[in-house]
Amino acid sequence: MDADAFEAGQRAREYFHSLTVLPGAWTVLRLDGRGFSRLTEQHFTKPFDERFAGHMTVTAQTLLTELGARYAYTASDEISLLFDPRFDLFGRGVEKLVSISAGIASATFTQAAGVAGHFDSRVWLGTAAGDVADYFSWRQGDVARSALNGWCYWTLRNGGASRSEASRAIDGASTAEKNELLFRHGINFNEVPAWQRRGVGLWWIDALTKRRRICVERELPMKNAYRELVFQLIG
Repeated sequence: MDADAFEAGQRAREYFHSLTVLPGAWTVLRLDGRGFSRLTEQHFTKPFDERFAGHMTVTAQTLLTELGARYAYTASDEISLLFDPRFDLFGRGVEKLVSISAGIASATFTQAAGVAGHFDSRVWLGTAAGDVADYFSWRQGDVARSALNGWCYWTLRNGGASRSEASRAIDGASTAEKNELLFRHGINFNEVPAWQRRGVGLWWIDALTKRRRICVERELPMKNAYRELVFQLIG
């Protein structure tokens, strides 16, 4: 068989190699830690650990820098990277975007934490600024719900409850009931650090030296105020 023809045939089987992000779309790469529930339980304090949050922030900052994203949002074991519609990184190839972003995140987190951490990556697309605001509002809302559940679960676990007992206690409970559970244990959920309830945002700001630097915001606004911030950052 002709060598060139053989190689062409093999490359033709890379079916997704030519898959690209739609031109003109706002693009988000969302990265999630693989098996991080076990990793954090083994190596970090629950429900939240400043060290772990710091490692995730460093990872988000590295991704923002290496990939030239417009905005990064991180909470728990998740990072979202927003790219301008005009970006052309790796020719907008999906394979490259998800594999390299996951590789950077895994390497950065592992080096920072001193324990192996692996990430997967996926692509989200939006056609308008409103779609972007909706996306980040959705992620922040999920963060708030997860934070409340995490505080309830680990407050019970740290108080001696088993996994099943803690899960049953919060399963089906309303937001008000979960807040009351915490209050009975001396915890006001509205007073826990904002970064736990709202996540951390990172974006570029101009510096006096004419070199941009990254702003790390650990006290993000919520709901409509957060949407307005997103609009300002992408406007």
